[in-house]
Amino acid sequence: MARPKKIKKSAEDQSTGRLGQFGSAIAQIAEEKGIDKGKVIEAIESALAAAYKKDYGRRGQHIRAEFKEVTGGADFYLVKEVVDETTRIFEPEVEEPADVPLSGTMAGKGEEAAREKMAAEAAADDEEKIPRYNPERDLTLQEAKKVKPAAKVGDVIEEKLESKNDYGRVAAQTAKQVIIQKIREAERDSMYEEYKQKEGEILSGVIQRIEGRNIFIDLGKSTGILFPSEQVEGERYRLGQRLKVYLMKVESDAKGPGIILSRSHPELVRKLFEIEVPEIFAGTVEIKAMSREAGSRTKIAVASSEEGVDPIGSCVGQKGTRVQAVIDELGGEKIDIIEWNEDPKKFIANALSPAKVLNVELDDEKKEARVAVPGDQLSLAIGKQGQNVRLAAKLSGWKIDVVSGEAKEEVEEADEDESEAEKEEPEEATEEKTETKKEKKKSKKKEEPKEEKEAEEK
Repeated sequence: MARPKKIKKSAEDQSTGRLGQFGSAIAQIAEEKGIDKGKVIEAIESALAAAYKKDYGRRGQHIRAEFKEVTGGADFYLVKEVVDETTRIFEPEVEEPADVPLSGTMAGKGEEAAREKMAAEAAADDEEKIPRYNPERDLTLQEAKKVKPAAKVGDVIEEKLESKNDYGRVAAQTAKQVIIQKIREAERDSMYEEYKQKEGEILSGVIQRIEGRNIFIDLGKSTGILFPSEQVEGERYRLGQRLKVYLMKVESDAKGPGIILSRSHPELVRKLFEIEVPEIFAGTVEIKAMSREAGSRTKIAVASSEEGVDPIGSCVGQKGTRVQAVIDELGGEKIDIIEWNEDPKKFIANALSPAKVLNVELDDEKKEARVAVPGDQLSLAIGKQGQNVRLAAKLSGWKIDVVSGEAKEEVEEADEDESEAEKEEPEEATEEKTETKKEKKKSKKKEEPKEEKEAEEK
């Protein structure tokens, strides 16, 4: 039986295979980290430049690497800037001679000269300092014109360096650290841009850990924080619980994007209704105003932009399925849906629902409203601890004073009776008053003679 012949791969085929693996590795890193492929190549170029400078370059040099994705090799360039006397200091540093003590008048002159010199140095320090000329990264205009005749100050000239393939352990470790750092920076920037675009939206996440009263929620690519001030009072949280949260703000941080979440923000209710009610998402029904006390009660005012569309019915849904889905997500929070009206009186009356309103009086200057309700619905209009009237005031933007309609009617009737009595009083009352005065005078006259007789007998 003949043995199978071993096919030897040429060096070119082997290098092509390695390049294919290297290219797939770059694509895999870009996909896993969610960053652009160009960012990964940029990190590789920075790492190669750092490794080359570590083994073959000098400290002050600025080396740039250009990675060739097709061949897998790299070209290296020494980067220099064209400078002149206005941008660099060309004078060499000169050590100042040691101070020699002077005697007599010479000492006085020496002190004056020293003071003048110190004042001049202080004035020079106040001015903007110009960096010194460094031949490793700077190139004079005369030298630059030899390489590039059209060169001018500020141009950057690159000199190609000899490519190297062998690097030491320290250079390889340096390149590794540079790649890791650059990829982390690119990943952080990518996540920040992604979540910055999602500000004001609802995200779904899982509670990852609880530290004190701070809740950390895993959002997929990053982790957000739910501070105590943004939590719902009375709501309990446990590890592994899935929540819908409102993305309030995204801040740039050295460790990653700082994502601040909320469960108590009023916009959370608006976004939940947009998810559950297609009419709101399409813009047919609009939420005009909203007031919320997280964990307890929410009032929303809705209006329709199309005739024949019931805004309240759209939000409630068939058998209350739509609004119930929002209530369940908010942990049983009560939701009042009222109809928006441009007339302040009608809108304030609607805002105080479920209480019935008899009359609304407005004071436009003070932005105050006096609302009369039936006596048996006064407590319903005010609500528990004044919650209903407080939410209605936030919703309408008016300061609302609720009074009982029956008490108001009794006061008005009493005032009317008093005024009528005062009108009928003059003739009868005056006669009665004159009669009583005459009777008092007669009684006084009868009592006076008796007192005189008793005095004479004594």
